[in-house]
Amino acid sequence: MIDLKANPFFLKDGDIAWVEKTLDGMSEEEKVGQLFCLHGDSDDFNELRRIVEAYHPGAMMYRPGAAEKIYEIHKLLQEESKTPMLLAANLEAGGDGIGNEGTFFGRQIQVAASDNTEQAYRLGVIAGREGAAVGCNWAFAPVVDIDMNFSNPITNVRTYGSDPERVKRMSLAYMKGCQENGVAVSVKHFPGDGVDDRDQHLLASVNSLSVEEWDRTYGDIYSAMIRNGAKTIMAGHIMQPAYTRYFSPDIKDEDIMPGSLSPELLQGLLRGKLEFNGLIVTDATAMVGFGAMGRREDLIPGAIAAGCDMILFTRDLEEDVASMKKGIQDGVVTQERLDEAVKRILATKASLGLNTRKKNNTLMPPKEGLSVLKCQEHITWAYQLADESITLVKDTQKLIPVDPEKKKRAMVIVLGDAVSASGKPALGSLFIEELKKAGFKAERFDEKLHGALFYKAPVKQLRETYDIVFYFANIKTASNQTTVRINWKPPMGLDAPWFVKEIPTVFISIANPYHLQDVPMISTYINAYTANEFNPKVLVEKITGKSEFKGKAPNDPYCGYWDAAF
Repeated sequence: MIDLKANPFFLKDGDIAWVEKTLDGMSEEEKVGQLFCLHGDSDDFNELRRIVEAYHPGAMMYRPGAAEKIYEIHKLLQEESKTPMLLAANLEAGGDGIGNEGTFFGRQIQVAASDNTEQAYRLGVIAGREGAAVGCNWAFAPVVDIDMNFSNPITNVRTYGSDPERVKRMSLAYMKGCQENGVAVSVKHFPGDGVDDRDQHLLASVNSLSVEEWDRTYGDIYSAMIRNGAKTIMAGHIMQPAYTRYFSPDIKDEDIMPGSLSPELLQGLLRGKLEFNGLIVTDATAMVGFGAMGRREDLIPGAIAAGCDMILFTRDLEEDVASMKKGIQDGVVTQERLDEAVKRILATKASLGLNTRKKNNTLMPPKEGLSVLKCQEHITWAYQLADESITLVKDTQKLIPVDPEKKKRAMVIVLGDAVSASGKPALGSLFIEELKKAGFKAERFDEKLHGALFYKAPVKQLRETYDIVFYFANIKTASNQTTVRINWKPPMGLDAPWFVKEIPTVFISIANPYHLQDVPMISTYINAYTANEFNPKVLVEKITGKSEFKGKAPNDPYCGYWDAAF
């Protein structure tokens, strides 16, 4: 049973009447459409009108684009849709998750490194303000996974670290800031990523904690988020065998399903034990972790039957809708289950006031509101986060602060950095410019220009040419890659740090915080966590002693290797 007056809906009688009336007035085809959150693949207004008219989608999510363009698309969708739409975005790191002009405030791991809950609240405020200005009302955030395994390629920079208490504290703060600005959160990825070292985009990964361990960690976090009003939760393609067996003791190993398809986890744990009353959406169903679990025509209705209320993305829209209709016809999804799912979707919309705003023609804010994207206040906050979070992990050679007059001739070896995470110009050049402003004579490593010097020239010549070497690593962490490691140039690791005892060397990571597993020999190591435009300036200020290092590692940057600590 759904309690529309209870957490997280808190609907008044008028809103409940709208939910009931809207549901009663829907055809089965319209109800089926509400079950889908589509991926925004088109900017053709005629095509979008066709999709809305033919399929009646309940939600849509666009990837970042020009803010004004996304705004106009959202405006069209809300105008054309009979029922107001949930318009989603990945707002994990700020408003840049939907508008290219938005503030790339900082990855969650950077916020965690500040150990300042106010910074998590600010992240939520920026995400909510800037997302809402573009027309979003649904944030696929926060990530409440726990960074338990440094080899996991997904959790990495996307979590609030490895301490469950910090994850809980900061996730609650993000949710408060975001939902205060009219944008519902979607807490992810239930039942919890970060335990094993695999990517649910590529297979169904496993949260292998015992029931007791899960309750103390992920369970405590989800319970707190639910109690405090999380409107939606995203079910990942992640298995939790202990809890599955808790609810189904006789289940065979091969029948254990990931969260997005597991009645034990969705109904027994999330709805039952954790008493979640809100909307459950699957993670993207194009992921291998979902698709490889069975025939797609069975999986699409199967996710709803198992307890999810909405399907995230399709492979082929027409085919997936047909599969859902067939599932209803065959009784896989009962009419009662269909109505329950749609009712939760409508109740979520009503809890955001979308029904009233649709009636008043105020679903979209004035276009002038786009000026909030990367406004001065948000820029100031981002620089403050950089100041509080950049972490001097180790400096056993006592090199910091570096005096540009004594270590003027600087070689900068840039790793990765083809493009920043937001698609902006690469950051290695920004860092080098900041070094030059500080008084260094800095040059960037070029294989053709410097390869011979670093590979086969006398060591004395290298010492006489440079006073210091900076590594600047912007190796992007992303889905659909199985590892985040440093790959050195041939021959024999041409740009690898064989010279650390010859020339003072500093390693800076502006993305992945786990590079010490590959460079344990470097005695001065800095984590900046986020490849945004704000960190390079603050990095150089701290390296040169104009500002102290304040960040605290929210994880184990040594990756468990004893030799990485000295």
